[in-house]
Amino acid sequence: MEEIKLLLPGQPIPKKNNMRILHSPQGRPFVAPSKRFEDYQKQAGQYIPESTRLKISQPCNIACRFFRGDRRRVDLVNLLQAVDDVLTHYDVLADDNCKIVAAHDGSRVAYSKENPRTEITITPLDEPPT
Repeated sequence: MEEIKLLLPGQPIPKKNNMRILHSPQGRPFVAPSKRFEDYQKQAGQYIPESTRLKISQPCNIACRFFRGDRRRVDLVNLLQAVDDVLTHYDVLADDNCKIVAAHDGSRVAYSKENPRTEITITPLDEPPT
């Protein structure tokens, strides 16, 4: 696998904030992501080319640079979890467990009022010794 770079325009949205409680057809409640996150995930799919949908299953580092359009505090971990889930949803990653997403080194949050976006760099890591 070679290094992959992705650019997702728009305000980065954490997945865990504003979760919704919905009900199954049988009436059982379940927790679902917010409508804002679902819209963000759908929009992100437009910027993930088919050539990157590799179902990566080897250890990799996913460095994310989040440029937010506001200066509100946000948990970096929540933003990283959202990106991992988006990449898994669109088959860039086979799964987002620790054997595949081994690191998020180089990730940070910054401010860009005019151009909110997420810059993602996926770099393969050496296989750990067995």
